[in-house]
Formats: sequence, structure tokens, C-alpha cells
Amino acid sequence: MTEDIPSDHPRHDSLVTRHRIEAGVDAGITSRQGLIAEGRGEAFDYLLGEETIPSADDAERAAAAQLLLAEHPVLSVNGNAAALVPEELVELAETVGADLEVNLFKRTPARMEAIADHLQAHGAPDVKGLDADERIPGIDHERARVDADGIYDADVVLVPLEDGDRAEALAEMGKVEIVIDLNPLSRSPRTAAIPVIDNIIRAIPNITAHARSLESAERDELEAIVADFDAERALHEAEERIRTGAGQEQ
Repeated sequence: MTEDIPSDHPRHDSLVTRHRIEAGVDAGITSRQGLIAEGRGEAFDYLLGEETIPSADDAERAAAAQLLLAEHPVLSVNGNAAALVPEELVELAETVGADLEVNLFKRTPARMEAIADHLQAHGAPDVKGLDADERIPGIDHERARVDADGIYDADVVLVPLEDGDRAEALAEMGKVEIVIDLNPLSRSPRTAAIPVIDNIIRAIPNITAHARSLESAERDELEAIVADFDAERALHEAEERIRTGAGQEQ
């Protein structure tokens, strides 16, 4: 249980994350493949120093500005995201006026309903994804199935822990994508307009905090924040941190 992990344990956050994923598998929210994905992400986070690096914070601020600018923002939720940050996703959705939509590669009615119920138990008034009355063009697997009045209609989509082919397909549809991923070499962040190379347990609360600080900003200020964000630089700086450890405390 996460409450049994001492707060001063040097691996506290990592151990809490592992336990949340394990609990998600037990609850039917997270797939067994999600355990593998979490382990891969944990390795990258370790190399990043398990902290939000400056370029990631810049990306999170740009993400907040982009969500506030959106006509119809949607936060896409998979099993790992639901297990790790359900309350934080609900809070972000409320802050920026976004819909929450469940979207899964390993899709079953039971998992879809379990995740929707889980999000609602953490405060979501409504969760999309169960209707699945539209498809993303160019994808054959289950992640193509989306709600017509959700991801299909969205102008901005936040896609945490994304798979590359759907990220590319959403970009082809003209969606502005915000991708949260700990691997700067992955297709997903390299496809995104705003790649956030950070752990989702830090990224979502950080985006929410930035959104709250920008709520009263004029539209031209928000547009300037988005325009000034350099996606290539963010990817490069994250890769440099992973390869060299530059910037970490010794």
C-alpha cells in the first residue's frame, strides 16, 4: 500500500507510481502491458533526474496556454493515466474547460466502463469514449474508436502516454496535440505541437497550475506563449539531459 512507503524514502515517488499501476491492474483499469510501459518510463525518468527540467516546465506552460485558447479541448485518458492521475486529470479538465475521453488500445467494454467509473469516482461529471460513434482515419486498431462529440470534434487534444500511430493520425486530422511522454525519441512527442517530456504525475498538476496562473491572461498573451515555445529545443534538451545528466545535482 502506498501509505506504507515512508515519505522520506529516496524512491518514494517511484514506488508510489508502481503501486498505483499495480492497483490499476487489479481493478481492471490498467492492462498488463501497462506495467511494462511504466517500467520503461521509470527508466527515462531516472535518467532525467526524476524532476521537471526547465524545458519541460516551458512545455507545460505552453500546454496550459494552448488548452485555454482551444475551442474544444479534450484530455484523452488511457489505463495508465487513469490509474496514476485520475483526480489530477479531472482538476485539469475543470480548469481549462476540457472534456475527458477514455481511449484504449486494449479496449473491452469492461475496461472502458471501469475507467469511466474510476474518473467519475474522482469527481468527473461526465466521461466520453463509451459511445465510440466515430473513427480516426488511418488506424485499424481499437484506438481509432472515438466519440463524435469528443476527440473527433476536438481542436486540441492532450494525449498522455500516447502511441505513435494515433499521434500521427490525429496530427493528420489537423488536431493540435499536446503529448506527455518521458522518451524524447518516441514518435509521439516528435509528432506533437507541444511535447512535454516529464512524468505524468508531475506534468498534469504543473499544467493545471500554469493554467490557473494564466486564466485572466489576454488572448494575445496566450498566443505569444504558444508561439514562443520551441518543440525541437525541448526535445533536444531532454535528450541531452538523458544522455549526459547535464544540469543534475552531483
